[in-house]
Amino acid sequence: MQQASPAETRKRAAQPTSTQQYCAESDLSDGPTATIKAEMKARLTGDLMEQVCERQNLMAAYDRVMKNKGAAGVDGMVVSEFKSHLKRHWPLMKEKLLAGTYIPQPIRQVEIPKPQGGVRMLGIPTLTDRLIQQAMHQVLSPIFEETFSDASYGYRKGKSAQQAVQAAKSYIADGRPVVVDIDLEQFFDHMNHNVLMERIVKKVRDKRMLKLIRR
Repeated sequence: MQQASPAETRKRAAQPTSTQQYCAESDLSDGPTATIKAEMKARLTGDLMEQVCERQNLMAAYDRVMKNKGAAGVDGMVVSEFKSHLKRHWPLMKEKLLAGTYIPQPIRQVEIPKPQGGVRMLGIPTLTDRLIQQAMHQVLSPIFEETFSDASYGYRKGKSAQQAVQAAKSYIADGRPVVVDIDLEQFFDHMNHNVLMERIVKKVRDKRMLKLIRR
């Protein structure tokens, strides 16, 4: 093997490693956002549940749950009672979340009539569990968002059905005159949760989070 010259050795030593390069790029205006940097940190340390329980994240989740309102879960609690309930019980719930011992309450099942006939089963979690689910969603979404197709418009922040229609119109204008609408009937009733969890495990290392998602 040919030995590198002193000049080449100094040049190689001066080149940043991939980690150093990422850190340097993080300071640029067009570098990774704070959310992405938090995601990278979470992947390395597995501290996702701590992020779920951060005050700022919980306040955003609380505002979303209160805005959505909705029916009560199996405990019968309505939104007007929720704030006082959290003041009394949140410290213990947070302790259980961080310890990985929190167990969600049962889901209240309600039958919703379909316009074309039949009924659709709707599961209504308690307000407490809706708060925790929303707080988890806010932490997990940035991690999985990067894996989604740019052509996917369903249930994504900043995406809408109107945008999907505009995209279809642009495809037609480009000479592709056929749009195929596919609806997987009762998909979420029959999807394989074991396969879903296998996909999640590839991205999420916090065992407490994985255990709670399974529950």
